[in-house]
Amino acid sequence: MSDPAVLAPQTPPQNDWLSREELAALTPETLVSRARALTPLLSRNAMECERLRRPVNDCWDAIRRTGVFYHFVPKRYGGLEFDIDTFIDAMMPLGEGCASTGWVASFCVEHNWMLSQFPEEAQAEIFGKFPYIIAPGVTQPPGKAVRVKGGYRLTGHWKWGTGVMHADWVLATGIDPEGPTPPAVMFFAMPVSDVEILDTWRVDGMVGTGSNDIRAKDVFVPEHRMLDFGHMREGRAPGSMVHDNPIYKMAMLPFLALTATAPVVGTARGAVECFRARLSERGVFGSELKHADKPAAQMRLALADMKVRNAELLLRDVGRRNVALGAIGKPVSADDRIALRLQVAYAMHEAREAVRIVCEASGASAHYTSNPLQRALRDLNTAASHVVFDLDMGLELRGRSMIGLPPNFPLI
Repeated sequence: MSDPAVLAPQTPPQNDWLSREELAALTPETLVSRARALTPLLSRNAMECERLRRPVNDCWDAIRRTGVFYHFVPKRYGGLEFDIDTFIDAMMPLGEGCASTGWVASFCVEHNWMLSQFPEEAQAEIFGKFPYIIAPGVTQPPGKAVRVKGGYRLTGHWKWGTGVMHADWVLATGIDPEGPTPPAVMFFAMPVSDVEILDTWRVDGMVGTGSNDIRAKDVFVPEHRMLDFGHMREGRAPGSMVHDNPIYKMAMLPFLALTATAPVVGTARGAVECFRARLSERGVFGSELKHADKPAAQMRLALADMKVRNAELLLRDVGRRNVALGAIGKPVSADDRIALRLQVAYAMHEAREAVRIVCEASGASAHYTSNPLQRALRDLNTAASHVVFDLDMGLELRGRSMIGLPPNFPLI
């Protein structure tokens, strides 16, 4: 089998950042309003996004102009430091228009929060030149990080590079083979020019995310651009001590899971609205009735709507609780992280069920490629396979936690 082709990223221009005056004028309400205004644009381009297997440049540029990528950049570096509810409010409409584009945008917003967890020297270096970064955060499998004078030499081949097709930086994990036992997983920040992007993203759902593989060969990464994953996981990374805002002291994995869920809950909301609008158009075979006249269709509509609303409420509660736990100023416990992880997995389950319910009630026409319902179904089925949404594992971890048993899975 031949090696996959090497791709060039659609790296955004470096001369069209928002001005200080434009950022100063941004309020949470304005940011959310701008994001909502993009839903029709992303919807019109969703099929093209699938064809390209990455976000459409015009859509990506429109998202950049909203200011959402400044959301979690610390104020000391010119960012916004807006809250978690505003983040959810802004990401859901993007996912409502296009699950793939919304998913990529959501992760790239969150990865600026990840950069804020790095040592202060790394933040000053990168945020000093880039008001925000567009970067994938890749973890599997971890690369090999060999300690050398002044830093590490990093080699690896990582999967699931969401965001890499428009990236200027890459955040990737590595393990020092000469380090402690058990090994500590570390995150490294490097320019996208230091890596290769491999054309591997050929899937049946979330097709337009462009989550291709990433390969690095003996890349030097200075010491200050390294972060212990375990510290970030517990909300005690170096950056959490630099910034006073409690959003920088959250546990990482519940926030990561929330980031992945917000756009797809928006996708589910869009699917329910699509189903509602089409009920009055679709006739019942052999009669003059419309499907809107059928009690069964009415009940499915209400049930799907309730599941989406429940998913959103669960998600918002996770965000608020995670910030509150960070504000206490102590490492977030494994029990708390497990509980939040399960809650997000269940929110994803509810969103996926909502889409399944409306697709089952929409007949064969729902499976035309021109129908957004089939794409929503494929997208949520694929998104739900992300490790943070493993409901069986989440339930097992939570059950063990409730009876005093230690976790039997490392990703908490």
